[in-house]
Amino acid sequence: MRTYVITGGTDGMGRGLALRFLERGDRVIAVASGKAKGEALLAEAGRRGAGGRAEFVRADLSTVAGMRDAVAKVASSADAVDGLVFGAQRYASQRVETEDGLEFTFALAYLSRYVLGHGLLPHLEKAEAPVVMNLAGPGGLPGTVHWDDLQLTSGYRGRRAAMQSSRLNDLLGVAFPLRHPAARTRYVMYNPGFVRTGMADPLPIAFRLFTKAAALVAAQPVSRAIVPIAALVDAPPAEPLSAFMRSRRLPLEGADFDPERALRLDSLTARLLDAL
Repeated sequence: MRTYVITGGTDGMGRGLALRFLERGDRVIAVASGKAKGEALLAEAGRRGAGGRAEFVRADLSTVAGMRDAVAKVASSADAVDGLVFGAQRYASQRVETEDGLEFTFALAYLSRYVLGHGLLPHLEKAEAPVVMNLAGPGGLPGTVHWDDLQLTSGYRGRRAAMQSSRLNDLLGVAFPLRHPAARTRYVMYNPGFVRTGMADPLPIAFRLFTKAAALVAAQPVSRAIVPIAALVDAPPAEPLSAFMRSRRLPLEGADFDPERALRLDSLTARLLDAL
């Protein structure tokens, strides 16, 4: 029986993957902040005969304390982790600071993946064929890393923050094998494209209605979008890092995957965490 940890595992694609893994006999630890959705996932797992293999870890992954608490709880519950899936993210139309004084999107969509990925690596390395699956935005809409203002204290826009987090995650993926050159864990960056989830719910009303209408026509349902993700979790490429835009494998080249920029971000992030 394999063990999978899924952030954002109580909603959207995270929930879809959790139920898929549970149905085939695996164990799932879903990490999310909402108690009601966590309990709903456990109830659904029970209805499907998988209640004994489903676990909900409640954690606020927008705070550093919540990130570290999630690492500690997963580590105490699972000696070996076969797969770590990053799915937690939430669109923020207005700039919000967390209790650590960090911009919300930066904290949830990027920093939590940094902390959990590095923090759970010892447990991943105990598995037979470990993999990190980072559901982000490689190969998608362009974004800029604002090196002098990573917290976007000036000129904040929700889309700007979201696109920066995508580029930060690209660099996080590049830095991971550079930080851990002897690791067996494979790191996969995956952009699922347009998927019919609740991601549009926090958008301004006009944009939300437009996005939901477009999703009915053009977006993939979760049930279809998770199929190639699960396949890559089961059989990731042999290389330490790979990136996909849906079924298309992306070349790891250009500024988005530049090793020097990746190490620069890694160093900045480590110093930031040391100060908190």
